[in-house]
Amino acid sequence: MHRRTALGGALTALATAAAGVLVAAAVSTAPAAAAAGGTGTGYLHTSGSKIVDSTGATVRLTGINWFGMETDNKTFHGLWSSNPWRSQLDTMARLGYNTLRIPYSNDALKAGATATGINDFVNPDLIGLSPLQILDKVIDYAGSKGMRVILDRHRPTSAGQSPLWYTSTVSEATWINDWKMLAQRYAGNTTVIGADLHNEPHAEGTNPAATGACWGCGDTARDWRLAAERAGNAILGVQPNWLIFVEGVSCPSGGLSNVWDNDPSNDEDCGWWGGNLSKAGQFPVRLNVANRLVYSPHEYATSVYRQAWFDDPTYPANMPAIWDKYWGYLYKQNIAPIMMGEFGTTLQDPKDKIWLQNLMAYTGTGVNGMSFTYWSWNPNSGDTGGIANDDWTTINQAKQDILTPYLIPPTGGGGTTSPSPTGTPNTSPAPTTPPPPVTGGCTATYKQINSWSGGFQGELTVKNTGTAAVNPWSATWTWPSGVTLASGWNATVTQSGTTVTAAAPAWASSLAAGASVTVGFTANGTAATPATVKLNGTAC
Repeated sequence: MHRRTALGGALTALATAAAGVLVAAAVSTAPAAAAAGGTGTGYLHTSGSKIVDSTGATVRLTGINWFGMETDNKTFHGLWSSNPWRSQLDTMARLGYNTLRIPYSNDALKAGATATGINDFVNPDLIGLSPLQILDKVIDYAGSKGMRVILDRHRPTSAGQSPLWYTSTVSEATWINDWKMLAQRYAGNTTVIGADLHNEPHAEGTNPAATGACWGCGDTARDWRLAAERAGNAILGVQPNWLIFVEGVSCPSGGLSNVWDNDPSNDEDCGWWGGNLSKAGQFPVRLNVANRLVYSPHEYATSVYRQAWFDDPTYPANMPAIWDKYWGYLYKQNIAPIMMGEFGTTLQDPKDKIWLQNLMAYTGTGVNGMSFTYWSWNPNSGDTGGIANDDWTTINQAKQDILTPYLIPPTGGGGTTSPSPTGTPNTSPAPTTPPPPVTGGCTATYKQINSWSGGFQGELTVKNTGTAAVNPWSATWTWPSGVTLASGWNATVTQSGTTVTAAAPAWASSLAAGASVTVGFTANGTAATPATVKLNGTAC
């Protein structure tokens, strides 16, 4: 998806299923996501519906999209902000996103391509670098956080998306050769785990004169399933360790239904661009290297397009059957893993919050749940917004609260090094002098946001009731023995014994008199209220 304003007549209603349930049935009842961490060891492969690492351990990718390299800027958006690029990755990792899906266009890979929209003062280490060189740096740093990277061929050119994987100016050969180049460039780098071959193949032309991407129709010029095999096998010939991520289509015929001809034979069940994998069971993608295929549907809410199913009287009880039909059956029948490559919403419509809650429940909790990469980190996605707010620094807590119970933080992703204002990592030892005391006092309030088997999520708000700013600020609290920190945000949150410390982030080190800060976290163990809360050593 990329700032799509309309999906055309391809989107038709699906006959809905049983009513009576208000939350989608989870596919897994495994322990909570917060109970595990990391993205495994070595390269990844598949086993039935699971993604596993080189040791055979199950891995769940819980990631986020950071777009921009597919646009005219040819590099990540938000590099123009006052928040250094490393700090943005620090935040993603700290929030629990263990995978980064990176969209690109073939324009960004061309010799002589220039990256634009970069704040040179904040990111001086990016001055003069090509789009690929910036990509190298992001991949290296993401890897140091324990994150994995999926590359996504989002567009043939920066001008816009295409229904087919080629256009009149970007051939299939160019598409495949550029993929082979990237596979060679990152060969041996286990941070980069795979290729999302082409973003959102979709229908074009009115049936029976379809001109868009079909699934299983047998036309080599339009059959996305056959094209995915050609590209996937070419990539595996260069890099046999990569996962091959294959999206769906919108309408399996590759054409739009003519709803005015009163001929039902020309009408079919369609879905989101890239979101319809209903024919993949009958016509599977066949790769030359076993255990490398991951199906990657896209799924959206009313802020992108108001599908008929959102207004079904049984909503949201109708949604699990819809997801089952389009792509969930592949996972439930142990055919292949699902990695939901894009899903998102502005949350402006109350139905969208219900949609996101039910969709996440449908994916299941813990490492046995379906993988996903949320759309998007960027706040400038027109019909979804982002996890980052417009300052590219603070986060949309309403969205994050829904996603957090399903996130499995990357190992080493705690944001232990924070960039200086010039964008250079600060790896100097922590100061040995204690933070300044509070002049006056503080108050603390706690709210439990969620809980699940083996863990919980909470928010601790600390207010500086003193007469002067505290800079830098640091809050501490204690938990009962057996309660352990899984992830934290809005601060650098660490734990030693039963004491938890939330240290001020570089971008918000000062807590003004009368101001408050809310520290969010997930934890393992029985839900417990923070005790003995202190602000810079002063009891609240």
